[in-house]
Order: sequence, then C-alpha cells, then structure tokens
Amino acid sequence: MSKKALLPWIVCFSASLFFAYELLQLHVMNALSPMLMRDLGLNATQFGTLSSTYLFADVIFLLPAGILLDRFSVRKVILVALFLCILGTLGFCRAHTLGFACLCHFFSGIGNAFCFLSCMTLISRWFPKEKHAFVMGLMITVGMLGGVMAQLPFSLLAQHFDWRSALFIDGLIGLGVFALIFIFVKDAPRDGAAVEREEALPFWTGIKRSVLNVHNLCCGLYTGFMNLPLMIISAVWGTLFLTQVHQIPLVRSSFIVSMICMGTIVGSPFFGWFSDKIERRITLMVFGAIGSIGVMLLIIMLPAPSEGMLIALFFLLGVVTSSQVLGYPAITENNPPELTGTSMGIAALVIMGMPAIIQPLSGKLLDWGWSGTIVDGVPLYASSDFMTAFSIFPFGFLLALVALMKVRESRAREEVTLQKA
Repeated sequence: MSKKALLPWIVCFSASLFFAYELLQLHVMNALSPMLMRDLGLNATQFGTLSSTYLFADVIFLLPAGILLDRFSVRKVILVALFLCILGTLGFCRAHTLGFACLCHFFSGIGNAFCFLSCMTLISRWFPKEKHAFVMGLMITVGMLGGVMAQLPFSLLAQHFDWRSALFIDGLIGLGVFALIFIFVKDAPRDGAAVEREEALPFWTGIKRSVLNVHNLCCGLYTGFMNLPLMIISAVWGTLFLTQVHQIPLVRSSFIVSMICMGTIVGSPFFGWFSDKIERRITLMVFGAIGSIGVMLLIIMLPAPSEGMLIALFFLLGVVTSSQVLGYPAITENNPPELTGTSMGIAALVIMGMPAIIQPLSGKLLDWGWSGTIVDGVPLYASSDFMTAFSIFPFGFLLALVALMKVRESRAREEVTLQKA
C-alpha cells in the first residue's frame, strides 16, 4: 500500500484514540462505582446524577461540535476538546465533594461531544462512501478498547493504589494520546479528499435542513436505544449488579462487564463489513434489535447463572447491540457532504441525550424499592431493584424497532436523493 493510500487510515485511526480515551472516561465510573459511592457518600440517584453530568455536557456541546467541525480544522477542534477532557480527568481525582466531581466530569463530557463526530467527519472526508460502514466499525472497535481498559485494569489499579491515583494515571494516558494526535492527525486536503467539500451553508439553513430530515432523528433514536447497554450497564451499574445480585468479586465483575465492549469490538466491524457487502443497512439493524431483546431478557431473568454464562451473555449483548454502528453511515449517506457534521450533531443530540436522562432515571428506579440497607458505606440493592431498573433495556430495543420504520435504506450507494427544506 502506497503512502498516499495509507494516510487516510493513519489519520482516522489516530483520531479514534480520542474516541477510545473518552470511552475510558465514561466506563471507568462503573469500575470505580463502589469506591466513589463510599468515599463521596453517594446513593444510586446521586451516583447516577454524577455519571450523567458527562452526558449532559455531551448533549449541550454536540450541536456546536457538529457546526464547528463543518467550518473549522478538525485537527484543531480535536486537540482543544481533548485538552478539556484531560483537564476534567485530572480535576476529578482531586474531588472531595459531589459538586466538584460533577463539574470535573462535566468538563470530560465536553470533550466527548467532539470525539465521535470528529472521527465520523474525518472518515466522511478521507474515505469513499462504500467504505464508510466498515471503517466506522473499525473505528468503534478501537474506541471500545478504551471501554475495556476502563474495567478490569482500572479496578486493579484502584485496588492496588486508590481511585484517585487511578484517575491521575488516566490523565497521564490522556497526555500521551494528545501527543499522538498532534503528530498524526491531519485535515483532508480540499483537492484530494474523498468527498468534495462545498462552501458551508448559512448557520440556520444547515440546522433547518438537518432537523427537518426525519431520517436523521430516527437513526438517532435507533442508535441511542441500541447504545443503552454501553451507556448504562457498562458505564454505571454493571459492576454493582454483579457484585450485589450474583455475589461476584469486584475484579471479576469488572471483567464480565468488559465483555460488552469486547462484543462490540467484534460486532461493529462485522456489521459494517457485512452491511457494505450486501448493500443493506435496515435488515441487519432489525436483526440486532430483536437479538438484543432476547439476550437482555436472559440477563435479567436467569435466576442463578454461572460466571461463564454471564461472560457469554454480556459478550453476546455487545455483539448484537453493535448493529447500532449502521445508524451512522445511514446518516452520512442521506445528507450532503457540507451537512455531515451538523446532521451527525443533530442525531447525536438524541443518541447522547437519551442516556443522559436514563442514567439518573435508572438510579431513581434502583432507589425506588431500596430497603435502605447500607453495607460498608455502599447501598445494598436487591435483585428486584435491578430488575426494575434494567427493564428499560428491552423496552428501549422495541422502540428502536419502531424508529426503523422511518429510516430510509441507502443501500450504501454514492448518490442519494434528499428532500430539501
């Protein structure tokens, strides 16, 4: 492969390290949840609120992120956003109150608003559309490595040192990622980009066209509902669920939860590759939603599964829910190049807004039937409490299927017909 042909891969996969780092910030909350709840004196509602500040920052800055990425250097935008994330991470390790912890986690969430959109924008400009789903799947695979790293490795770090030291090391990792992105990420040249960039549309015209494209909103709903296990189980409650309901030690629980990310690592490139091969998106998206309902019901309903069974089920949940990767090329293929960032920003408002609401809601549902028992400073929840909170997931997958009714099949083709507002 020539240097010119290799450059898009180097650029996009270097940028995906930013995505991986942001997912580490999201999922590390699950690995550290018992320690954070004990040291900061939090119940499930308060911990869910703390976790959700990351996603609320994401939601607030997503639309500005899409607009900025359509108008300014993607490389510069990534570096500024990553700097804010590192700042928030290093601040969090010094937090002694819920308020300051929320503020620092909010700063990390600002960076998350830019990470995925910037990767999508780079892919849309460096690669032809027939490769979008496959490359996006590979990029999500790299990103999920951050989610995997946040589980077992950070549980071990926190046990060996403490959660503050673990987050300080996390911040140092961010500085290394910053250096790699500074060196390798470049903006696509106008005359050599895989996608011709047109002049940016007026601000409100771009917003109007993106919002009125119902396809964008429905793709966002599908992706958001399918993304809930990653955002809620893997990022917040998975370890608590396994340690309290199935009495599995913390480190092994973190490993089991990491299987959701491992399944996504396997499933994302597969769904992307197979979708590009058969030139279909919706068929595979339906399959993923139906499979997710079945797997989630088994996780909730099985009374006494073995650790091996739980590993298999959490892995399978990651595989089937990774059909959500097809929502992103479905958006880029049904919007003009000059609206890629804005359209992805509109969809991402839905994708990230949903878990921002559901994270504290799931905490409320856990506290709803809680007996008030506290063990070693951590609230103890019953199996029925988790069953109530986790009922959100199969219901969400059903709504994802409903959203697909308004999604257009692009067939991974280069040219699409757009309705203009």
